[in-house]
Amino acid sequence: MDAPLGLESGSVRVVPYDDCWPKLFRVEAARIAAALSPLSVQLEHTGSTAVPGLAAKPVLDILAGYEDATLLDSLVAALQAAAYDHRGPQGIPQRQFFRRGQPRSYHVHLTAISSQFWRDHLAFRDCLRADPVVRAAYGALKVELAGRHPSDREAYIEGKSAFVRAALDRAYGR
Repeated sequence: MDAPLGLESGSVRVVPYDDCWPKLFRVEAARIAAALSPLSVQLEHTGSTAVPGLAAKPVLDILAGYEDATLLDSLVAALQAAAYDHRGPQGIPQRQFFRRGQPRSYHVHLTAISSQFWRDHLAFRDCLRADPVVRAAYGALKVELAGRHPSDREAYIEGKSAFVRAALDRAYGR
């Protein structure tokens, strides 16, 4: 079932939307929830694979939100036991980052539900889902950046940053 997912390290590749991505999220979210039980987290499908019709890197992003910060170490250990490689905050102090698959197929972003990281990821996803013009422009930008930076993930991410900030400003009414 993981065939439509997978991105080799050091590469940037954007593929057309795949209708199986929501199902893959549901299956993986159920697997994560079982692995974390009885610990409580809210799991959300985020990133471009969560937006119908949007081209995306073939890696499924899962936002995992917790309310009780005292459980963080237990949540990290449970995700590691569920075959997720813990990569730490990766430059973002509000989250713990994990990945699974070879090539990588799933990313988990563990963060407090009260964090700006949590709010921004959901607001951006929801903006893309709601506005076909913004969604199309973002998809075109991603394809263009992937073509320009096929082996430079940082340049690809930086190339999207102004667009993301503008979309978040719009989502928050700023």
